[in-house]
Amino acid sequence: MSPPLRGGNVGAMGRVTVRRRISHIDERGTRARPDTLVVEEPLEIRLSGRALSVTMRTPGDDFDLVAGFLHGEGVVRAPDDIAAMRYCADTDTMNVIDVTLAEGVEPPDASVERSFYMTSACGVCGKTSIDAIHQRSCYDVRADTTRLDPAVLARMPDTLREAQRVFERTGGLHAAGLFDTSGTLLALREDVGRHNAVDKVVGWALKDKRLPLTGHVLLVSGRASFELTQKALLAGIPVLAAVSAPSSLAADLAEESGMTLVGFLRGPSMNVYTGAERLSSSP
Repeated sequence: MSPPLRGGNVGAMGRVTVRRRISHIDERGTRARPDTLVVEEPLEIRLSGRALSVTMRTPGDDFDLVAGFLHGEGVVRAPDDIAAMRYCADTDTMNVIDVTLAEGVEPPDASVERSFYMTSACGVCGKTSIDAIHQRSCYDVRADTTRLDPAVLARMPDTLREAQRVFERTGGLHAAGLFDTSGTLLALREDVGRHNAVDKVVGWALKDKRLPLTGHVLLVSGRASFELTQKALLAGIPVLAAVSAPSSLAADLAEESGMTLVGFLRGPSMNVYTGAERLSSSP
């Protein structure tokens, strides 16, 4: 096993994109040209050598991804809960990370490994699940008195898009951005998976000892699913905004937890599904 790594980008940035020869067809006919594709590779997460989960992701910020995933699944709650993270040296690629939990941090029961896979891929559903999320969350989002000017929120999608360097070259990535209430972008992560992009942002905040993310806004480039709402809630984020639609269960969870949920955020136009009281141009 290699020594612990403290950064999530080590050995991965060269694999974010690849070039591929393609045939392009338009009104002028067919011609060959190079194209840039975003890389998609599996990442296996191990706990003390035992396989826990596999997720498809874009390499880069892998340690943030793993930390955010473990936080979202309730395995860790603070950065000190993770003693070390290492890329495994027993593989030919940097697609396996082994995590050592701190002394006293209980690993998940082996019987829940299947549910980890399901959650990483498609979320969970049902009223019972919403109750379970309330029980797992350490933070009371409803008590967050954050106020946000809608005009500031309206500018965030443009800020996010301008910062998406890999998307500009490939058009194939989702993004998650963490903002403060002044509209300043604090963290941006891109990935082929929407849930991975959010995990990378939350993992960055966990490692930087920023949790709970009181007074922050999480903006996602796609739709707002139950799973993304759940991850925002567990990180203590009071406002979740998406450029596309939320799901019904996402709205249910946001309403029951006191989170502000905004969908179809496109310039000055937006739909506020829950927590409209936080959006005000007045103090």
